[in-house]
Amino acid sequence: MTDITDTLPSPQTAPPVPPAPVAAPEVVAQAIDAVKVYGKGDAAVTAVDGISVAFRRQQFTAIMGPSGSGKSTLLHCLAGLDSLTSGKIVIGSVELGRLSEKQLTLLRREKVGFIFQSYNLVPTLSAADNIALPLAIAGRKPDPATLDDVIKTMRLGDRLTHRPGELSGGQQQRVAAARALVSRPDIIFADEPTGNLDSRSGAELLGFLRSAVDDAHQTIVMVTHDPGAASRADRVVFLADGKVVRELADPTTDAILEYMKSLGT
Repeated sequence: MTDITDTLPSPQTAPPVPPAPVAAPEVVAQAIDAVKVYGKGDAAVTAVDGISVAFRRQQFTAIMGPSGSGKSTLLHCLAGLDSLTSGKIVIGSVELGRLSEKQLTLLRREKVGFIFQSYNLVPTLSAADNIALPLAIAGRKPDPATLDDVIKTMRLGDRLTHRPGELSGGQQQRVAAARALVSRPDIIFADEPTGNLDSRSGAELLGFLRSAVDDAHQTIVMVTHDPGAASRADRVVFLADGKVVRELADPTTDAILEYMKSLGT
């Protein structure tokens, strides 16, 4: 005897609803066909050779490569501290090459933080005044909670009244990092920020940069030669001879070391 259910039409299964597309985070800064040449004629040196690369909000990017690969030059051009020979640098929706020097200064003050390898501290100011200097120039006061957090993370509480000449190289680097971080800029460029730090201070600074990305939705672009430091980033962009030769997502120290070997470093 045939079961009546055998003669009933199969119920129609509704097609699965595709997930809504997730919009990619906005591009905070980018280089487009960027070229930087130093010198002229036979003495010309191409430090950046047609690089196009983008950096998105809430992304931590490490830039690596052999000595002379163009890492620091690219970083300085991205931050508006140096100009391109040709191509474009765009921060937000603003092309830096179209700005006057005054407009460029204002944009850097409002949108950009920079951790210099050479510190660039004002020798006549205390550590506290150096940290607050960009905000003071802009006529703003630092957020007290942010200032306390940065000072604590950088372990500068007992050095705030000291001038740069009274600080060690590592302490000066921590002041330079605090100065870049305290205003919570959209994007922070860091040139070898852990190069002059001991392992503890370096780890603390990298942890703070990581939390700036994860918690404050900032963007970090860091030049480094240290695979361990680069492994804290979301991706690594490798340069050689002024060109981007590879990108590595979710990097590990071992993967970075393996690729750096192939570049001869």
